Amino acid sequence: MSEGPAAAARLAEFARALAYDDIPAEVANAAKLHVLDMLGCALAAHALGVADHAGRATVELGGEPQASVIGHPGRLPAPGAAFVNGSLGHALDFDDTHPDAICHISVVVAPAALAAAEAAGATGRELVAALVAGNEVVARIGAAAAPAYMKTGFHPTSVCGVFGAAAAGARFAGLDADATTAALGIAGSTASGLFEYLADGSTTKPLHAGWAAQAGLLAARLAAHGATGPASVLEGRFGLFRSYFRLDEPALEARLADLGRVWETPRIAFKPYPACHFVHAVLDAARQATGGRRFEPDEVELVIVSIPEQGVPLVLEPREEKVAPRTEYDAKFSLQYSVAAMIVNGRVGLDTYAAEAIADPRVLDLARRVEYEVREFPTFGSAFPGGVRILTRGGEGHEAELPYQRGGEENPMTAQEVRRKFEENAALALPDGAVDALADAVVHLEEVASLRDSFDVLGQAAPSASRRRVGAWNS
Repeated sequence: MSEGPAAAARLAEFARALAYDDIPAEVANAAKLHVLDMLGCALAAHALGVADHAGRATVELGGEPQASVIGHPGRLPAPGAAFVNGSLGHALDFDDTHPDAICHISVVVAPAALAAAEAAGATGRELVAALVAGNEVVARIGAAAAPAYMKTGFHPTSVCGVFGAAAAGARFAGLDADATTAALGIAGSTASGLFEYLADGSTTKPLHAGWAAQAGLLAARLAAHGATGPASVLEGRFGLFRSYFRLDEPALEARLADLGRVWETPRIAFKPYPACHFVHAVLDAARQATGGRRFEPDEVELVIVSIPEQGVPLVLEPREEKVAPRTEYDAKFSLQYSVAAMIVNGRVGLDTYAAEAIADPRVLDLARRVEYEVREFPTFGSAFPGGVRILTRGGEGHEAELPYQRGGEENPMTAQEVRRKFEENAALALPDGAVDALADAVVHLEEVASLRDSFDVLGQAAPSASRRRVGAWNS
């Protein structure tokens, strides 16, 4: 980086000074839609009993009732609420991703900002500004590091996300620029999260988002009480980029140069499928190639998928583990299983990754005939591209490719589609009236004077999937 203020100081000043009126309308609207999406994903996870250990363990600890918690009628201290809601939001892997940073941003920043804002008695306008500030911080740090963490094994959602949570929390803690810089410096020492969950399909990955949200708020509180952290936490000799990502020359300067002029929040990509973003373009390509037709496994000779090299260790290798997922979460990171399910069933949704579904012999049979090729897609780095060729035993070929996965900036989901996804997810846990009220509050967040009144409904969430059919919102 060039000489000048440390990166953390520059990010801190931006995050501290950003006002609601400085934010373009399309950026504010995007931030609100991403909160809505995250809450829907978290409510569905609670309804399905996924990652409920986060709530049970945290409620046991108790504490001052500061912020709303999904599925808990009382409240918890803001860091605890952020941990529970963040863990639930990431539990189905249905939450958004920034394509350059390859970070799930909203599932860290939104739970932290919501909890801190509610505890501070903030307004909806103040919450929107904190959300955008946190999003922009994570996007730039993550994009400067990507894709190095694919080789080092650190999960960027939590390792980079904690800085966005700290930036959002610092605003509600009333920190000045120096103290916000200290909060970011402290956050760097809490950055954590390992990709090793891929070894056996463990459930640690959702906790990464919750821990980052919680740690960011604790970093802000520590700074408020006088704790200090290194301003060189990102680019220093033992900073994040060198220690975590083995980058001596991170591309951070270019990422900071346009702060406040170019906005990354609208570039965060929504997910139409509850699985790793590297499988999405392939799933839509398969859907497009077949025209929605279902195939019996014995009709298909071979399926060849193509994705960028960086996605291979996440969703294609080790092959023997990917073709026969061991757990529901394991299946979300298996492109072989996911594309086979799309071809055999004609759709992919929440129920595709249920325990009984991942044991379906028809899908597993086809999964073993899925091969892959690595492609250098020109769009990778700003999207999650992919393609598929389906060769039938009757000699037919079905082929399609998506340079931009659905849900991203270049191939967007509409606001109505995002709301529909939220409504179907949230309806698994909340009655209809509560679903609509929560959606309206988030969509009109800038008009909300009492966040506590608006988000109190989260405590009514019920752990039952019987309210609605658990399927694909976009089937």
